[in-house]
Parts: sequence; structure tokens; C-alpha cells
Amino acid sequence: MTRSENMARIRGKDTRPELTVRKAFWAAGLRYRLHEKSLPGKPDIVFTTRRIAVFIHGCFWHCHEGCNNFRIPKTRSEWWSEKLARNKQRDKDICSVLQDAGWRVIVIWECQAHKNDFLQKIIEELKQEAYKPIP
Repeated sequence: MTRSENMARIRGKDTRPELTVRKAFWAAGLRYRLHEKSLPGKPDIVFTTRRIAVFIHGCFWHCHEGCNNFRIPKTRSEWWSEKLARNKQRDKDICSVLQDAGWRVIVIWECQAHKNDFLQKIIEELKQEAYKPIP
């Protein structure tokens, strides 16, 4: 299988890490919207009343530094480095636009999505947010 065929099979929505996070949130009683098109970057999960946007980033595509799932491919390394750098810059820009608009941005990495203790910590933070008065 060629690299392009392999990369074409990678989905942008409903990925395994995203489904894992969504199931954990739903089981904890958190209700959300998916892929809100009106927001920059179309966050994976959105809590509209609390103005919280959650992105579930793939470690490779979004350059998770220090992660075992991220490394630049050995073929066409320069092209991949430039492409992934653009992805990283776009993520940074989207987060700053959302934060400037008053949104809280949470990024969950692919490698973190399968760690129950990490997800429970995020869930507890989100539940605490639910009890704060809306500004």
C-alpha cells in the first residue's frame, strides 16, 4: 500500500480517540454539540452555553512533541516538516481566535484520549465549569 493510499484512509471526524472522549463525556452526563461549523476550526466537541471548545488532536497530524506517535516520515522529510508546521501554526491561530472571542479551548491529544485518569480529570474540570455562573 502506498503512503497516499494509507493517508487517504485517515478520517477527519469520528476517529477512535474522538469517539472515546465523546463516550466518556456522555457517560459522565456532559451534553455537547459536535463539529460546530460556526466556530473557527470546527471544534470536535463544543459546550455552547459554557463557551468551551474541545479539540481532539492526532499526535502525528498536529505535531505532538515528545510523543511516540509523532515522527517526521523518512521519505520527503522536508515536505512533511513544512506541512506539519503549517498544521501546527493553524492550530495556534485557531486557538487564539477562539480565546480572543471569549472561548475556553481544551486540547486532548490522541495518546491522552485512552487514559481514563486523564479523561476523568477533564470531566471533573468541565463539571466544575457547569456550576459557575455564566458571565
